[in-house]
Amino acid sequence: IPKQRIQLVMRRSGHRHAATVSAVQGSMFSQQYNSLTKALAVLRPGDVFVIWKMDRAFRSLRHALDVLEQLEKMNVDFVELTEGIDTTPPMGKCMYQVRGAFAELERNLISERTAASMAAAGRRGKKLGRPKALNAEQIDDARKKLKCSATLASLARLYQVNPRTLSRALQAGHI
Repeated sequence: IPKQRIQLVMRRSGHRHAATVSAVQGSMFSQQYNSLTKALAVLRPGDVFVIWKMDRAFRSLRHALDVLEQLEKMNVDFVELTEGIDTTPPMGKCMYQVRGAFAELERNLISERTAASMAAAGRRGKKLGRPKALNAEQIDDARKKLKCSATLASLARLYQVNPRTLSRALQAGHI
């Protein structure tokens, strides 16, 4: 982040301390996330958290909202330089809250649409969820073979499932 931009933000907001996240180029998000974690750790109430670009600091919108909520609880202001997001003035904080309300509305609408789609699929007779790994005939066959002398591991290989999957199926009677 250009030092002049940070100094401008600091003068304008009246803050004395800022934590910054240096973006890591490439796909190594874990390094970038460590940088974010370190920056968040040094923040104190009344500080300002400055980032250059949202997509360089956060994994997703949900992650950004979680971090911004954490900053609000810490009484730390937030400034994103490329998009002009600034929670230091009262209007910026208001806009952030409005954005949060819209994000919550969007999450609720997605959840509602998902539930409606699943209910409609159920009414059409669609089976929801993961397909069964073993059918009833295979489970019965496995029970008989276990009584003879077969091992759980050999049967799991035969049915091409994990031994734990076979064990659960035998206990529950289905999978």
